[in-house]
Amino acid sequence: MNLAVPIQINPMLPNTPDSITARNRLLAYDAERRRVWIRGQRIHHGMTGALVAGTGLLSYAMRRVAPKSGLELTLLGTMLMAHDWKDRSIWFQRGHQDQP
Repeated sequence: MNLAVPIQINPMLPNTPDSITARNRLLAYDAERRRVWIRGQRIHHGMTGALVAGTGLLSYAMRRVAPKSGLELTLLGTMLMAHDWKDRSIWFQRGHQDQP
């Protein structure tokens, strides 16, 4: 009895073994290009920074953390976004994103 789930491959993405593996894992890391995917979704510094900065601001506004901690989270998130600013147009794009 074969219980394997068929792999749905997006024709817009390359079908190299590495790209197929990255799309089907819970967590994948490409050490050569230093990229991370979670469930096939590419994770950018900018997207992570936006979430961290938003969490810091929200925590500070709701007084859930000390003011210094909220400021530290906000600054950390801002630095992550600044580091990845050149890719800002693709931070929240869905999918594998196999750009060079």
